[in-house]
Amino acid sequence: MGFEYEVGDVVKLKKQHPCGSNEWEILRVGADFRLKCLGCEHQIMIARKLVEKNTKDLRKKA
Repeated sequence: MGFEYEVGDVVKLKKQHPCGSNEWEILRVGADFRLKCLGCEHQIMIARKLVEKNTKDLRKKA
């Protein structure tokens, strides 16, 4: 199940963020991803491998 990740897409991860949301907007794609939580706007850098492993769903940008 390989997803094509692009900047602006919304990715749904398996685990929830402490704010309660599990949807993240992709701000940067590469070896590391920069993700922004859609619940509280918190930004994180996370390894591509972890994002690929924990992705439950992917919504393309409109």
